[in-house]
Parts: sequence; C-alpha cells; structure tokens
Amino acid sequence: MNKFIENGVRKQIDRVTRVYYEGYWVKCYELPDDNLTAKRYLIQSLTRRLFNHMEHGINIPGRLLDDIRAAYEAEQDPRKKRVKGAMLAGALFNRAADIFTHLVELEACGIEILPDNDLMHTCGQCLREALEFGKLVKHRNGDEGIDELWGEPFKAFIMPIDAFYESRYMKIAMTMKNIDKAAGYMANCVKDDPRFPGLDRLIQEYARAARRKCETLRTDDDVFDVWSDFVVAGEAVTDFIPEEDADIEGKKLVEVIDVKHMLWEGVRLIGFITRARTPMPKSTEKYLGECERYKSRARCNK
Repeated sequence: MNKFIENGVRKQIDRVTRVYYEGYWVKCYELPDDNLTAKRYLIQSLTRRLFNHMEHGINIPGRLLDDIRAAYEAEQDPRKKRVKGAMLAGALFNRAADIFTHLVELEACGIEILPDNDLMHTCGQCLREALEFGKLVKHRNGDEGIDELWGEPFKAFIMPIDAFYESRYMKIAMTMKNIDKAAGYMANCVKDDPRFPGLDRLIQEYARAARRKCETLRTDDDVFDVWSDFVVAGEAVTDFIPEEDADIEGKKLVEVIDVKHMLWEGVRLIGFITRARTPMPKSTEKYLGECERYKSRARCNK
C-alpha cells in the first residue's frame, strides 16, 4: 500500500535531489541568489523561451512599443487585429526586459533600486499588460497560446526566487502527467495490434525520455545525453516498420497509414509539450479526438 506523500517533499534518489509533486519526483536545482541580477537573468531566459515557442513575427523590440500599439488600436480587421495584438504583447515584454536590464546596471553602480521605484512599477505594468495581450498569441503548432508561458516572466518579477522555482516544479510535474496521458493513449492504440509488436514499449520509452528532458535544464551536465536520448526515442517510434505478414484475419484494426499518422502527430505533440515544459490540454484533446476518428473508421479484416 502506497504511503501518501505530501507535495513539496524533497528526497535524494540515486544521488539526485528531487521534489515530489502530483505523483512525480522532479529533479531540482540549487537556487540562485534573490536579487535584481538573478531576476534579470531569469526573466530574460523566460522571455527567450517564450518567443521560441510562440508564433513567428511577434518578437517586436521594446523601442517600437508606441508604434505597434497605435497599429493595433487602428486595425479594424479582427484577424489582423489579433496578430497585431500578439505583436504588441511581444513589444511589451521586450520593453519590460529593457527596463529591468538598465535597473540592474544602475544597481551594479551602487544605486539602490527600491521596490516602489517608478521604473519598477512601469516594468511590472508592461509585464501585466503583456500577459493580457498574450492570450491572443498562438503556439507555433497553431492550436493554443499556452497562457502559462506568458505568465511566467511576470511571476518571476513579483515572486521571490524560491517561490517561483517551486511553482515551476509543480508545473513540470503537471507537464509530465500530460506527456504520460498522450503516450499512454498512443501505446494503447497499438499494443494489441499484431502489425506493431513492441511499439507500445517504444512509445513508453519515448515518454520516459520526454519526462527526463522536461526536468533537465540546459545548463545541466547531462543535457547532451538527455537531448540525444529524447530525439532518438522519438525517431524509434516514427520510424517503426510494421510487420506486413502479421496475422490480422478477423481483427478490427486501424489502417496502417492512419496509425503512422497518429504516431507522427503524437511524437510531435509530446515534443511540443516537453520543450515548452508546460501542459498543452487543448492540443492534447485535439490529438485524442483525431485518434478516435481513426479508430471509428477502422476496417474489419475478414
């Protein structure tokens, strides 16, 4: 009988410090100092990550904030207005990053920057407004905007460093759960199909590699092995060759071409979730719905 484990509990597992959240032991790292320099680095890192996962064309320099705001307010076409709103969100984030960079430079010169400083207030306002306009932005897969990514720089600005990282560990655990949900569905679709022997185990191995990639920072010494394992595990799934001479007489099976498409889309989805390190419920539900449509038209072999 499993003993209840409280969220936030830390434990050494195989000489690695891990923290428990929602059924997962997530790798955790030593915290940086809680100062403006650390926050600048964190916000810059989160902003780069944000733009890396969002639709193209929204990384507008902060100096153009007034111009893109005017363009957004003047636009009448709803679809174009959404795009310009996304660009405005990007400019707001970059304006906040510009302000924060200069505040850190002033602090390095010995000038004390208090929390109620006007520029600190302006920086917070830019991040808050960017979070609102970020709802208009789509992920590069076109399905959803991943609002959580837009909220992270603002959370890093207002929260103590330790509280922010703790919230990230919780989010990573929820991401792992999303990965397992998608992978589990993929595996169940093929585990009893004689044309794909052992493929369900390859899918679960891909999920394991994805979970490990999700919890590993780019600065980790293991990142080279972790990333290559993740890529190769995904290729093992998409490159799987079905057995053409398998005994399928009388079995109701999904067409091979549909199975291959399911696998390709599933690997792609898990890749998006893993790299974003945040759940993608809308994309996941869309994928599961497509899989159900494939299964509903499965042919019956006589």
